[in-house]
Amino acid sequence: MNEDSPIIASITGVLYPFIIMFGIYIIVNGHNTPGGGFQGGAILATVFIGRYIVTPVDDMNLHAMHSLEKLLLAVLILVPVVFLFSELNRAHSWLNEPYLIFMNLLIGVKVSLGLTIVVFRFAFSKDR
Repeated sequence: MNEDSPIIASITGVLYPFIIMFGIYIIVNGHNTPGGGFQGGAILATVFIGRYIVTPVDDMNLHAMHSLEKLLLAVLILVPVVFLFSELNRAHSWLNEPYLIFMNLLIGVKVSLGLTIVVFRFAFSKDR
């Protein structure tokens, strides 16, 4: 896209909050309805990718995003292990729903970061 297009820039600027709200809605309600972390994360990644398509500026800190993605992977592995070996999963059945929502949030952010990193690695590649 041409970065001199104020109409496209303003329309996407108006749509970003709605796309973010829809992605968060899909993530948070993924334990009750079709959807969840992966689908919501893919929707959230479209905000970053769309921002690059509308205004192609190389201002993303890919190293920080990659480090955050690694940290989220460690948390994604650690939380189920702690939940499995603790007495929380057997003693309190009311914790299952918050646990699923929390895991969907972690997966959604991880997928969003992963897809964004993949697209930006291709976009910022020197071999284009």
